[in-house]
Amino acid sequence: MRDDEKYTNNEELLLHLQKLLDTPETAALHEFFTELDTLDIARTLESFPAKTRDSLWEFIPEEVIGEVLAEVDEDIRADYIEDLSASDVEQIVKGLDAQEVAEVLDVADESIKTSVYASLDQDIRAQVENLHAYEDDVVGRYMDPETVNVKQGVSLEAVQRYIRIHHLLDDESQQIMITDKDKRLLGTLTLIDLIKQPQDGVVDDYINDFFTLNDQMKVSDAAALLRSKELHFVPVCDSDGLLVGQLNAADVLEITQDDADLTLKHMSGVSDEEEVFTPIMRSAKSRGIWLGINLLTAFLAAFVIGQFEAVLDQIVALAILMPVVASMGGIAGSQTLTVVIRGLALGQLAGNNKRWLYNKELWVGMSNGLVWALVVGLIAYFWFSDPLITLVITLAIFLNMSLANIAGVLVPLVLKRLQIDPALSGAVILTTVTDVVGFLSFLGLATLIIL
Repeated sequence: MRDDEKYTNNEELLLHLQKLLDTPETAALHEFFTELDTLDIARTLESFPAKTRDSLWEFIPEEVIGEVLAEVDEDIRADYIEDLSASDVEQIVKGLDAQEVAEVLDVADESIKTSVYASLDQDIRAQVENLHAYEDDVVGRYMDPETVNVKQGVSLEAVQRYIRIHHLLDDESQQIMITDKDKRLLGTLTLIDLIKQPQDGVVDDYINDFFTLNDQMKVSDAAALLRSKELHFVPVCDSDGLLVGQLNAADVLEITQDDADLTLKHMSGVSDEEEVFTPIMRSAKSRGIWLGINLLTAFLAAFVIGQFEAVLDQIVALAILMPVVASMGGIAGSQTLTVVIRGLALGQLAGNNKRWLYNKELWVGMSNGLVWALVVGLIAYFWFSDPLITLVITLAIFLNMSLANIAGVLVPLVLKRLQIDPALSGAVILTTVTDVVGFLSFLGLATLIIL
């Protein structure tokens, strides 16, 4: 039984490792990491601050350090690579596949890259250089450039013989690609058909329909497609239809996980690189930008409030109730924003269904707005015994919650059209809208009705 299988969850594993770190016995630490697979080692390293992580590296078996580096977060990889020489990196990447080598070299400086390129097998080097030619946010950067493909017109028996001689299949290969002489993808052959069909038949007779991704497609768009189609294997082609790689189950999972992680971070104004144990100054800097933007929007809301200084001076109850209006609108808008951003991520919003979404969210906002406006109004009446204040807060809650739901739809859709990530700035803009509309409606109504 592997060491990680002794624990019911990752928390127990971490607690055990922390106990080992508190003892002077190092043999147990060596054994601990020897029993873990590379992915578990990577996740374990990510669960400790930099100082502890640096001491843990010496207990990781040398033969898997390259694979672990390819799995850990980019900032951890960069910290480890920073103090290594070119020859050290050459040893680390020896025996890795092209995807793993590309990941490791992503954070290396140009001199180290040049030196490592020269040490690589010619085929691996070509694949790594091809991967590095892509932008970080496109499918080509995630794909496995090493494909199992055969030319059209050959027999199934010949394909099996070819695969056995060259040891082409691995744990991730699920289909064989059929290409023409120019390597243009014609279709795929499943391993089941390869085995069970008559061996004197040619591959052309058993070609399956296939779905492909363009190598320049944005990863976020690809993630939405893969989720909607529930695909675990996809050929990747260039704009000319030439086969350039494939996405295996692990690649598909990485794309969807990265896309989900980025969406979650962006919704909170956190940078792409920040993790739980990112150093203090780096975290403070990345978050500070959005805190500054939020401060500007807060002053905008304060400016709106300042325009109603006269009515606030005369009626203290308005100042007490004002946060309630903004809070209810903010929550209602955030609920809608979350649903819409998810719909955009899944590729569910396009064309006429946007109009249906507007109508639906307007009615949801009005329904909830009416119910909670009456509840807040009732509380305000018992609190202040003033029917005019009750009327003002009731109308303001209803208006703000109704408009907040519409803003929750409009803000992400407009940002998407402007090619701005809705998850990155949608929450800040929506908060501004709901605050300004809430204060403006509440204080404006108070000015009209009470004064």
